[in-house]
This record gives sequence, structure tokens and C-alpha cells, in this order.
Amino acid sequence: MACANTSWSEENFSCSICLDVFNSPVTTTCGHNFCRTCITKFWDEQVQYKCPVCNEIFHTRPDLRVNTFLSELAAQIRKTVRLGKTETDVQQMIQERKQKIKEIKDTVELSNKDADREIAHGGQVFTALIGCVEKGRDEFNQTVKEKLKSTVKRAEDLIKELEQEIEDLTNRSSKVKRLSHTEDHLHFLQTFRSLKDPPPTRDWTTVEVRPPSYVGTLRRSLDQLEETLNMEMKKLPDDAELKWVQQYEVDVTLDPDTAHPRLILSEDGKQVHDGGVWKKLPDNPKRFTIYRCVLTRQSFSSGRFYFEVQVKDKTDWWLGVARESIDRKGGTEWTPETGYWTLYYDEDGLVFYDDPSVRLPLRAELQKVGVFVDYYEGLVSFYDVEARVHIYSATGCTFTEPLYPFLYDGDINSAPLIISPVNQTD
Repeated sequence: MACANTSWSEENFSCSICLDVFNSPVTTTCGHNFCRTCITKFWDEQVQYKCPVCNEIFHTRPDLRVNTFLSELAAQIRKTVRLGKTETDVQQMIQERKQKIKEIKDTVELSNKDADREIAHGGQVFTALIGCVEKGRDEFNQTVKEKLKSTVKRAEDLIKELEQEIEDLTNRSSKVKRLSHTEDHLHFLQTFRSLKDPPPTRDWTTVEVRPPSYVGTLRRSLDQLEETLNMEMKKLPDDAELKWVQQYEVDVTLDPDTAHPRLILSEDGKQVHDGGVWKKLPDNPKRFTIYRCVLTRQSFSSGRFYFEVQVKDKTDWWLGVARESIDRKGGTEWTPETGYWTLYYDEDGLVFYDDPSVRLPLRAELQKVGVFVDYYEGLVSFYDVEARVHIYSATGCTFTEPLYPFLYDGDINSAPLIISPVNQTD
């Protein structure tokens, strides 16, 4: 029908009772149109028969007749509207899937770039490590050869000395033999005086050549190699790794509903410090009441995320992530088993809390800490942002519920812990 393409809105062809496009429209004697089912039900519930639009009262129940023209027009409008909506829905679904294809392709492209960079970087590192191993092997071989050379030289020197003594004794024996046959008594007496005393020879009964001992040589070489490898590991450029994790920065703000009553939060939700006074706050099941902790408003249950916290001028703090179901009212130990993956700092140094805990080397001038989480890989890593070095990683973690960035302020001073924006440097 030509009128199916009219510019009239859907409301022009809607039942005033159900507000939907007419379905089997009928017309009353007063000229108003309704769905047959709607007007029939309406009159069944009324004492008097009247029009729902103009309130005209009918003395007897009207005989409803189908409005053929309106019925056909409504059918066309209805068809044009369910189809239009379907087309819109389909197009939206198509666009969503195209966007998802783009996201997947972008992820693959990024993954390829990451893989190429890691392979190149890993190649350099392993080449350096292979060089260290080969150097250790050469030094070990040289040590063994030098020990052997020293033993061989001692043996050769002793043999040479022995051969010299044999030669001297042989000459002496010849002289004695000749002297025993001489008839010159004066010569005999003069020569015998020089031959009667034993020659100046070494006492060889205690002299021996011991084979070189290689016990511990290999172990010492491996220990030296391990020390060298550790030194090389410290030289590895953590900067590239930090740059990579910083791309997963998330914008998080602190949740006042979770903050311990002594904590004071900034208006923008980026800073927190201990005010020293227990504020009267509404009882909230999300609030920490034993320890001076606070969580962020945002939680994460997939993918990767990274945030940085300034800890300058603070001497007692905890940072990390915690799962949603942690005990916020009791004195639970903060370990991965109870839902906390945290780094602790006080005057004694750095500790990753676990069972047992892992004590880490002291880092001078620790001003800003970066926290990276890979939800699917089960990884939580901590970084010294200013020094651009890796501090510690907890691997093989199991995450089964949302994770929240977690802060604890143990200092009673005005210096705040600050969630800082990432500032990447080339």
C-alpha cells in the first residue's frame, strides 16, 4: 500500500488502551478505534459501556466491526516498524562484531610487536648469558689444565734431578771400580779419601708426585658462574618491562565507604593519610575497622591493569591488590591465601607478605611504586618507578573474583599516599 510509506508516526496508528500499533482494529459508533481485544476487555470490566477516549456512554453494548482500511494500514505499519527494529538491531550487532574483529586484530598486531620485541630483547640477554657460560667453561678448563701442568712440571723436575743423581752415582761407581784395580798405592790412598764418603744426594723415601685434585673445582666454577649470572641479571634493562606494563594504566579513585574511620581522603579520591582521629561514620559492611586500609571504587575481574602510588616521606605502608571477599572487620593475616597480594615497607625494609613472607633488598629513596596485575596469568608485580627497576613478582596466583587496588597508611603524619598518573619517559 502506498500509505505504508507515509511520514505519519507510529503513534497515529496506536491503540489508546494498549498504546501499541493496532491489532485487529475496530471502530466504535463515536468514531474512535481500538484493538478488538483491548476494547472488549475494557467493557467487560465496566458497569457502563463508554468510549475510553471521549467517554460517550452507550446504552447497549456496541456491535464492533473491523475497520478494514485501518486494519490493513496498521498491519503495514506494524510490519514496517518490527522489520525496522530488526534491521536496526541486526546492523548494531554487525557493527559490534566488526568492532570486536578490529579489537581482536589490534590485539594480534600488538601481540606480534610484543613478541618481536621480547624475542629481540631475549636474544640479547641469552647471548650475554651464553657468553658468561662459555667464559666460565673456558676458565674451568684453564684451571684444570694449569693444575695438570703444575703436576707434570714437578714430575719432570724430579725426574731430571733423579737422572742427574743416577749419572753422578754411575760416574762414582766407575771410579771405584778403576780404583779397585790400581797398583799405585799412593794414588789409591789419595783417591779413596775422596770416594769413601757418600755423595750429597736427596733422601727420596719421602718424595712423591701426587696427582692433582679436581674435587670442588667444578663446583667453585659453577658458584662463580652463578655469581656472574646474578650480576648480569641485575644489569638487565627493567625499563623496557616497566614501559610495557605502564600501557595498562587504569584510572582509579579511593572509595570512602571502605576507608578506616581514621583515614582522610582527598576530594578527588587520589590521596589518603591518617588524620589521627577516629571519625564517627555510618556503619558500612564494606568499611575496614581494624586496620587503616582503603580500597578503590573500581574493581577488575579480567585482563591486565596497572597503577602507581607515591610513597615519598612515608615509612610504614602496604600496597597491592585484594579480592572482594576479604575480611574487613577482623585481624586476618594479609597473605594470598586470605585474599591479599601486598608489598609492605617499614624501617626494616621491604617484604612481600606470604606464608612464608619474602624479605626483599632495601631500596634507597623509594618514592613511587607501580603495581601490575595480569588476571588470567595469575601475576602480581611491583616496580620501583623512579629507579625503573623490578622489585618482586608473585606468580601462579589464582584469581576467582574481582580484585581491588589496596592501600594502607601506617604513618601518623600529614604526608599522604598518592595515586599518581603514569609519566612514561623515553
